[in-house]
Amino acid sequence: MEIAYPEGAIPLDPDEINGLKIPSVTTRDDLDRWERVNILEAIDWIDSGRIGKILTEEFVRKLHLKMFGNVWKWSGKYRKSNKNLGVFWERIPEEIVKLLGDARFWVEERPMPDDEIGAVFHYRLELIHPFPNGNGRHGRLMTDLLMERILGVERFSWGGEKLSRNSDVRRRYIDALRAVDRSNDYGPLIEFVRS
Repeated sequence: MEIAYPEGAIPLDPDEINGLKIPSVTTRDDLDRWERVNILEAIDWIDSGRIGKILTEEFVRKLHLKMFGNVWKWSGKYRKSNKNLGVFWERIPEEIVKLLGDARFWVEERPMPDDEIGAVFHYRLELIHPFPNGNGRHGRLMTDLLMERILGVERFSWGGEKLSRNSDVRRRYIDALRAVDRSNDYGPLIEFVRS
């Protein structure tokens, strides 16, 4: 299968592509459709109220499995290869544990405004880039759960548009993430997530 990646997406390696569970998928549109159906099932699972504690490593992996488990064999498992984005794959578990510990501290102590907590959490999860694919969608849903279920505030609007395809909104999202990379400036990301 040939996958056309949107700007800023990290390509899968051949072993990861071989993890596709649905042999009939041959195009990006097919893949998007199957992943979208699986993500809707994950949202139903979240809405069922049986999700448990959110800021745990187990939940991070379980959410990814629920979002992509019908499509990819490696769903819910951390990546086993280095990419041009993300920490070295061997450091993923410790970086996730560190991020979740920081997030629990932020929730308890509120050292910054709620929107900044969400933006910093999202950026750091994207920086870790724990899974072979679906990190952006997973990270946005994790952040939405942090905002709504833990901080008790409205979830982010994420530019008001689907971010998995090339668009001006996706470009603004990528630019906002890169602003943090360049200068540790969360301002554009905080502005974007509420746009």
